[in-house]
Amino acid sequence: MSTPPSPRPASPSPHSTIVVSVLHPAKMGGICHCRSDLSDRQAGHAEYPRRFVVDCDSTLLGSMKPFRRQIVISTGKSDWDYDITATPDTLAAAVAQAQPPPPPPTEPITIELDEKASAPLIPGVFSSLDYTRLSILNGSHQTLSAEEDEQTCLVLPDYTVVVGVRPSDAPELWRTALDASIPRFGTSQSARFATHVLPFACVILLCSHKRRDNRCAISAPKLENAFMRSLEAKGWTAHTQLEHIVDPPLEKFSGTAEEKERHIADELRTLPATKRALILRNSHIGGHKFSGNCVLYLPSGSCIWYGRVTPHEVESIVENTILGGLVLPTLLRGGMNISRPGCPTLHDW
Repeated sequence: MSTPPSPRPASPSPHSTIVVSVLHPAKMGGICHCRSDLSDRQAGHAEYPRRFVVDCDSTLLGSMKPFRRQIVISTGKSDWDYDITATPDTLAAAVAQAQPPPPPPTEPITIELDEKASAPLIPGVFSSLDYTRLSILNGSHQTLSAEEDEQTCLVLPDYTVVVGVRPSDAPELWRTALDASIPRFGTSQSARFATHVLPFACVILLCSHKRRDNRCAISAPKLENAFMRSLEAKGWTAHTQLEHIVDPPLEKFSGTAEEKERHIADELRTLPATKRALILRNSHIGGHKFSGNCVLYLPSGSCIWYGRVTPHEVESIVENTILGGLVLPTLLRGGMNISRPGCPTLHDW
C-alpha cells in the first residue's frame, strides 16, 4: 500500500496557530518504519490482503461530514443492514424518525465582507457547536440493561453513556440528550434513563460495516488487535465492552445546574489518568474508500477522524494522539473541537 500524501496546506486564518499547536510536525505521516527497518513478522503487524485497495489520490482532509452529536447504539453485532435507520423496530430507526424535519432551504443572500476579515477556516476542522446534524451509528457493544429491548447509547462528544433506552423512548432521548440545543453538560429536564460519564480515557471507533463495504470488515478486526496490543504495551487496559457502572446516574445529582456542570467537568478531567480505552466497531460513517477508518474521542470533547489507517500506523496514533494529544496530519480526515485557544494538546481544557 502506498504512503498517503500530505494534506494541502491551508490558507492562513485565525485558527491556524491553534490547530498547528496540536499537529505533530515530526510525525507528519504517522507512519511506522517497520517495513524498512525489519520484517513485518518481527514487527508483529497484520497486513491487509492484496485485494484491499484504498483511494490514496483524493484529498483526505475535509472528507468527514460535521455534526453536532453522534450516538452509538448497542447491538452486540459488528455488521448491520445496509441502512441502519431503515431497519424496522430498532432504536436507530426510531431516533431517525424522532428528529424534527430540517428547515426549508432559504434563498441565498450575498454579503460583502472585508477581504482581510473573511480568511477561510482550516478545511476539515470544525466546531460541533456550529452544526445541528445528528450522526446515528450502531455499535458492537452489548447493552447494560437487563431487558433486551433497552439499549445503551454513547452520546458523543458529550462523552456520556445513556442506559435503558427503548425504541419507544426515542422522542424522550431526543428531548433530553440529542437535540442540538442541549449544552454538552446536559439539561435540567428529567428522563427515565440512567446517564453516566463514560469511564474511559479514550473511545476508539472502527468502522466494520461489511454490508456497506467489505474493506471495513477486513480492517476493523486487524486495527482492533493492533490498538489492544499497542495500548497494553503502554500500560493501558483496552476494553471492547462497557462494564456496569456503580456510580449514581447524573439524573440523581441533587445540586444546581452550575454544580452539576462542575461535577461532570471534574469527572472528565480525571479520566486520562485511568489509562482505560474503549474500542468499538461501528456502522458506516462515510468514506469507506479511505479504509481503515478510525474515529477517536477524548474526554476534553475532541474528536479526530483518521483514514487510510493500517496496523502499521496504530502505534504512532497511540503514542502521539491518544497519549500525547497531538494530531497526525497525513492521516487526518477531519476533526471536531480540536481548535481551542490556549490548549497546546487535545488533552488540555
